[in-house]
Amino acid sequence: MFESLSEKLQGLFKKLRGQGRLTEENVAEALREVRRALLEADVALPVVKEFTARVKAQVVGQELLGGLNPAQQLVKAVHDELVRLLGTERQTLAQAQTPPTIILMAGLQGSGKTTTSAKLALHIRRQGRRPLLAACDVYRPAAVKQLEVLGKQIDVPVFADESSRDPVAIARAALAAARAGSHDTLIVDTAGRLHVDSEMMAEIRALRDLLQPQETLLVVDAMMGQDAVRTAEAFNAELSLTGVVLTKLDGDTRGGAALSVKEVTGCPIKFAAVGEKLDALEPFYPDRIATRILGMGDVLTLIEKAQEAFDLDQAKALEQKMRKAEFNLEDFATQLEAMKKLGSMEQILGMLPIPGLSSALKREDIATGEKALRKVEVMIGSMTPYERRHPECLNSSRKTRIAKGSGTSIQDINKLLKDFEQMRAMMKQLSGFQKKLGKKLPKLPGMPGPGFHLPL
Repeated sequence: MFESLSEKLQGLFKKLRGQGRLTEENVAEALREVRRALLEADVALPVVKEFTARVKAQVVGQELLGGLNPAQQLVKAVHDELVRLLGTERQTLAQAQTPPTIILMAGLQGSGKTTTSAKLALHIRRQGRRPLLAACDVYRPAAVKQLEVLGKQIDVPVFADESSRDPVAIARAALAAARAGSHDTLIVDTAGRLHVDSEMMAEIRALRDLLQPQETLLVVDAMMGQDAVRTAEAFNAELSLTGVVLTKLDGDTRGGAALSVKEVTGCPIKFAAVGEKLDALEPFYPDRIATRILGMGDVLTLIEKAQEAFDLDQAKALEQKMRKAEFNLEDFATQLEAMKKLGSMEQILGMLPIPGLSSALKREDIATGEKALRKVEVMIGSMTPYERRHPECLNSSRKTRIAKGSGTSIQDINKLLKDFEQMRAMMKQLSGFQKKLGKKLPKLPGMPGPGFHLPL
């Protein structure tokens, strides 16, 4: 996410660390680099001009804040303006006073609108609500079937009427079904076109007039750059959008759409899709995105993901196993599965507050690490439950069978077992050290209590 922009800004700030103070000259030079980085990221020119002017006003002629050096002063100013540019604060979904809350999804064909509708339904269901999806795309082949398949995967019902070619009639019936079925949210997937046209706009306006939605969300492909912003402007002029959902943000190394759409249209970005999986939809927090762009990580999002992925009772039971050296390959596989819920290795590393980490690690190295973890999963998956719980029973014949079943070699199996034993021994030592340390030190406010552990 924003990889290219992030690297350029971090390189610029590194150059400024040797400066004794901020002068108009070195600020002007730094802002030229910021302007170039933003333009290369495909940020709209008027937005870039306004951004650099506001940053300049914050730093030129201003006294350094206590404890900050010139580079840090400029970083703070850039961070503050990035947050303002991205929307200042998190915008939540509106709620209807009388259910159901209606969410109308709009967008061009190929923007990921149908998949995003399902992702949003899953996000809402996990909040304890009862959503219903409505399939109102009657033009794209298999669009209705796609939504039905996605709905089944996330356990959310889908209202569809394949005998009708009238989206307005389908939407009316879907609304009646939502009320009759006590659904508190209705998400309406509409038809997209290859470009903005009058026919498309007339149809979705008719849906809006009928449904009177609390939210009209535009799904935009972040990799479209400035085209995404122009699309958002066109839809907003016709529909008065309440928000934007950016898709493919994980693959957008430029980020111009995210940095321009709020400033140009006035519509807040409410969600960002950061992967292909149906749970890869994140609420959009401007301050957290700004810290990611500046290479400061995003610990809060990482913590929230970890809380969803790791069960507290399982964590306590696992800690006891670690203390008693009873941690086995089955536990290890469970931890690996939970880790996958946090996102890809690249996404996790991007949320760690280690400046320069993303640029120091090559994508090929990260891909190699993920490939090695998948290989470990396959090897463990080829074992019987007894073998996973008692790895010491793995003799030559068992290893040969596991190697054949996983498409690996006996050497790979031996390396896995050796690495696992070393890890288990280290865990036992750390548990003993933690126990001794706990006796010597009083528990401070905010210190993790019993049952706390870091995921492997």
